[in-house]
Amino acid sequence: MQKVDINLNRELYDKADQHKAKFIAKPGLNEEIVRLISKSKNEPEWMLEKRLRALELFNQTPVPNWGPDLSQLDVNEIVFFVDPNAKETDKWEDVPAEIKQTFDRLGIPEAEKKALAGVGAQYDSNVVYHHLMKELKDQGVIFENMDVAVQKYPELVKKYFMTSCIPINDHKFIMLPAAVWSGGTFIYVPKGVKVELPLQAYFRMNEQSGGQFEHTLIIVDEGAELHYLEGCSSPRYSKNSLHAGCVELHVLPGAKMTYSSIENWSKNVYNLNTKRAIVHKNSIVRWLNGNMGSCKTMLYPCSILAGENAHSESIGIAFAGPGQDQDTGAKAIHIAPNTTSIIKAKSISKGGGISSYRGLVRVTKDAVNTKSNVQCDALLLDNESVSNTYPYMKVDNNKVNLGHEATVSKIGEEQLFYLTSRGLTEQQAVQMIVSGFIEPVIKALPLEYAVELNKLIELEVEGF
Repeated sequence: MQKVDINLNRELYDKADQHKAKFIAKPGLNEEIVRLISKSKNEPEWMLEKRLRALELFNQTPVPNWGPDLSQLDVNEIVFFVDPNAKETDKWEDVPAEIKQTFDRLGIPEAEKKALAGVGAQYDSNVVYHHLMKELKDQGVIFENMDVAVQKYPELVKKYFMTSCIPINDHKFIMLPAAVWSGGTFIYVPKGVKVELPLQAYFRMNEQSGGQFEHTLIIVDEGAELHYLEGCSSPRYSKNSLHAGCVELHVLPGAKMTYSSIENWSKNVYNLNTKRAIVHKNSIVRWLNGNMGSCKTMLYPCSILAGENAHSESIGIAFAGPGQDQDTGAKAIHIAPNTTSIIKAKSISKGGGISSYRGLVRVTKDAVNTKSNVQCDALLLDNESVSNTYPYMKVDNNKVNLGHEATVSKIGEEQLFYLTSRGLTEQQAVQMIVSGFIEPVIKALPLEYAVELNKLIELEVEGF
């Protein structure tokens, strides 16, 4: 097969900003930095104790011996706290000009004007902008910076923050953000309230060798509905950076939650993100994920189907180019009867990139009449690239209906000949094939994110 040169247009995202931070911590992970972060946010003692315990666990826990090679990641070279020279505001014009220009360039305020009910924007370790429509405030919807929520809603935060959904001892790269988390999103949707327009948060990491560890905690109460969008990016540096966020979703009985995200970090970033939902009786959660950029990615959105008739869907796409190892997938844990799950994963690899699907379907003895279907498809754009599939199913009862499909394909000479014989250039032919491959994911995303993902996978084909 002839070699295809395909490049993502990353100039928009990879450009570093000129903003000078108010405070940059020394690189390294220790108790001093954990206490500094907690003190800077005037946190209650219980949160500091949770942080310190998480640090202790992190130091005691070995790096996973599976997945991408993390040997080049040295946490003691990472800057764990960067305070931008900007206070949080709900007026866009009050954001410092150089930060505002960055978010303007990425289309954040424009999207808010057109199609969003509220927006949060985080720059390095702190949120600089947060706004929610008055109509939603009047209905009791809470949309806050996570730092603010600890102060304003201590009972809710203490009840749900890293307790039943993602405990601090879950795995090594959840212990880390539990110790050094900063910023993020807190949302509470009251019973029966349907938020018709999406809420969005955008996370921008700017500091060289920086780390971003935002925490997202969302509670969708009984019969409520919410669509949350999350985007992220960073400039390209020669030194490693680290993103290890945490997302906790509590979808209470009869509620519906959709979580859409485009993980678009630059290729010097290790993206070790953890996302999990507890899905209660008659409730629904949908994960829509696009994973771009990042030299190494470990990301497996998980749904714990804890109530009867709970349902989860996970639809994702990963793109791996030269020097990238995208280890992504999804998990569905069925612990209640009559629960259902769907997992659809697509990956594209080129230039020696590695794409791996790693998934889990777990069915306990009480989860009778479970239905689950897993479909993972990989597209290889050259002979150097790699696709791996690691599906795992563990079933403890015999009243289940499970399905799994996996395909690996290449762009073949016959496909190219067929399309070029009908007047398309080779470049256009490859573009059409890739567009058709990712169409199921694009269709599932909201318009603004579908446009962004399409732009990110825009192909420039040269020199067959």
